[in-house]
Amino acid sequence: MLASVAFTAAVFVSAPGHAAPDDAAAPYKPFRIADQLYYVGANDYSSYLIVTKAGLIIIDGADKPVGPQIVANIKALGFNPRDIKILLNTHEHFDHAAGLAEVKRAAAPDVKFYASAADGAIVAAGGKGDPFLKGARFEYEPVKPDVVIKDGDKVTLGGMTLTAHITAGHTPGCTTWTFPVTIAGKTRQALDLCSATVLPGYKLGKVETYPGQTKDYEKSFATWKALPCEVFIASHGSMFHMHEKRAELDAGKADAFVDPAGCKAFVAGAETKFQDELKKQNP
Repeated sequence: MLASVAFTAAVFVSAPGHAAPDDAAAPYKPFRIADQLYYVGANDYSSYLIVTKAGLIIIDGADKPVGPQIVANIKALGFNPRDIKILLNTHEHFDHAAGLAEVKRAAAPDVKFYASAADGAIVAAGGKGDPFLKGARFEYEPVKPDVVIKDGDKVTLGGMTLTAHITAGHTPGCTTWTFPVTIAGKTRQALDLCSATVLPGYKLGKVETYPGQTKDYEKSFATWKALPCEVFIASHGSMFHMHEKRAELDAGKADAFVDPAGCKAFVAGAETKFQDELKKQNP
C-alpha cells in the first residue's frame, strides 16, 4: 500500500500535461504579471494575488509547505495578508489546496472561501474523498467553503469581477477562473486554467475513475476553446512556461504574459493527449 501511494505521488507530480519539476514547491520570488495581478506561488505550484480597491483576492494555496511562502510573498510585494478578503481555488488536489488553511489564518477575520460543490466538499474533508488520490500524502488541513460556486457564477470585490467556469475532468469540480487585467495600459482577459491533465491511472470511457469523467473532460475542452484567453496562467507554472515568460518580463517585455497562441496550443495539446488515452483504453 505504501509503495502504491509513493508511486502515485511520483506520477502525479510528473504527470503528462504539466511535467512539474521535482522542486515544484521550492520558494520563488514573487512578481507582477499585470497591474492587478501578481504571482505569489512556488517554483511550479501556482498561487495568484489579485489587488482590488476593497482588498485582496488569492487563487490557490498550493501545497502545505508553500502556504507560508505565499504569505511571505504577499508581504514582500508590500501588501498586508490581513487585507485578503477572498480565497479561491482551482481544484482540491493537495498541491493546490493544502496551503489554503495557512493563507486563511493570515487573512482578514471575515475572509470568505469560495469553491465548487464537488471540489469544495473534498477540501472541507482535507483531501479525503478524492476519486483517485488516496492516502495520507494527499490529505491536508481542511478548509470549509463559505460560498459554493456554480458554473458561470461571478465573484466581485472592489471593482474586480472573476467568473467561475466548472471545467471538470481532472477533478469533479475543477474550476477555471477568468477576469480582466491591465497590461501596458490595455485591458486583457486573463484565464487561470484549472488543469487538463489526465493523470496516469485515470480510467476513461467504459470504466471511469468517477462517473461522467469522460464527458466532463470533453465539455471542459469545449469550454476552454470558447473562452477568451489573452493572459494565460494556470495551476502549474510549467503549464504556461512561467519561467521563460518571467525572464522576458525582467528583460523589459511588459506584455510577456500576453499569450493567446500559447493558450490555444496548450489546450489543443492537452485535448490530443486526452483523446489518445481515451482511444488507448477503449480500442
